[in-house]
Amino acid sequence: MNFVEEMKKKAKDYQNSLVLPEGTEERTVQAAAKIVAEKLARSVTLFGKKEDVEKVAKDKGVSLAGVDIIDPATSDWLEDFGKEYFEERKGKVNKKTGQAEVPDVESAKAFLVKNPLFFGAMMVRLGKADAMVSGALSATADLLRAGLKVIGTAKGTKTASSCFVMDTHDKKWGKDGYLIFADCAVNPRPTAEQLADIALDSAKSCRDLLGAEPAVAMLSFSSKGSAGGEDVQKVQDAVKMAHEREPGLLLDGELQADAALIPSVTERKAPGSPITGKVNTLVFPSLEAGNIGYKLVQRFSGADAYGPILQGFAQPISDLSRGCSVEEIVVTSAITLVQAGKKN
Repeated sequence: MNFVEEMKKKAKDYQNSLVLPEGTEERTVQAAAKIVAEKLARSVTLFGKKEDVEKVAKDKGVSLAGVDIIDPATSDWLEDFGKEYFEERKGKVNKKTGQAEVPDVESAKAFLVKNPLFFGAMMVRLGKADAMVSGALSATADLLRAGLKVIGTAKGTKTASSCFVMDTHDKKWGKDGYLIFADCAVNPRPTAEQLADIALDSAKSCRDLLGAEPAVAMLSFSSKGSAGGEDVQKVQDAVKMAHEREPGLLLDGELQADAALIPSVTERKAPGSPITGKVNTLVFPSLEAGNIGYKLVQRFSGADAYGPILQGFAQPISDLSRGCSVEEIVVTSAITLVQAGKKN
């Protein structure tokens, strides 16, 4: 069973609920119908005026049977959501205007209606949905903003980040050919504290998505002090922080990529490393390294890259490429539903 099949199988078993805020976007409407047809979620919600969403469905020849449609402007939840958002953001000032973000409940309600990603995030925050996926129309920054302001980061972490699941199609790597690569999409120059967060959140992603006990390598151009400088020190500090926070985690660094992945090289450059021959999770020292690294592996080796998958949030949300296909929305939704965990 490949990764996609495994995610769909787990999503079907977990039966979590999903909100897709871009409810009049045609690929999203088609994906919602497919998610329901494949029974990947307990419920699927699209945003928009009912007639507008149904017109898109009719034009694309899909049935919306089993799909919920909510217009935030007329939702019974708007009053409670507005009060909750006002309480969360009152006193916060818009840096551009110098004015209060939401001076009162009515302005909070108006903001949520105007910004459906925030309304969707409120659904997740308040238990009306278990997960949210968007991005076919909206920018990544908009989703991250909604996630950070409404949902926040998980207990014990201050950093939202991302990972890719890499399917190398070669069982000698990682867990049966699968590895976690992080962070490849969100944090350009993470601090040591952020790298520690990313390492621990990536370990969780390894457990949740690969079903494997993580063995994490913190990457650098240096192995165990073979080079120096601020960039090396940052990774060394991150390794120490991660060990202090989760002492039982199999994690080592700083390591060059070959020292992390090739046992004979590990023995030369980091003799006695606890992750020798076990690595399934790679944490890159910067966004440029991670982004270049996953694309080189993808293109040179023919690996499949699934992601970016967001991690570090208190509840799961996921981003899409604006060029995504219907099936990519379905797969991302399945992954995000799995991230929500099994409730019973």
